[in-house]
Amino acid sequence: MTVSVRLPSQLRALVGGAGEVSVEATTVREAIHAVESLHPGLAARVLDEAGELRRFVNVFVADEDVRFLQGLDTTLAAGAVVSLVPAVAGG
Repeated sequence: MTVSVRLPSQLRALVGGAGEVSVEATTVREAIHAVESLHPGLAARVLDEAGELRRFVNVFVADEDVRFLQGLDTTLAAGAVVSLVPAVAGG
């Protein structure tokens, strides 16, 4: 099923400047790997060496943080929007 992956400005150069990429996927992990297959280099910025989310990357599906769902194995419905969001730190 087709889902959309929204990308922050910091990652758009990796996908030709697009703010959103449509891919076929049924989980968040599949969506990230599908974007990677179209635009190599994205997964290395989002996933660590163990294939898990990097500490400073947040992923949301329907405004829900996947860390509070099933993580990268969170199931996606057709038309779902996966948002990759860099964590913001400051004081």
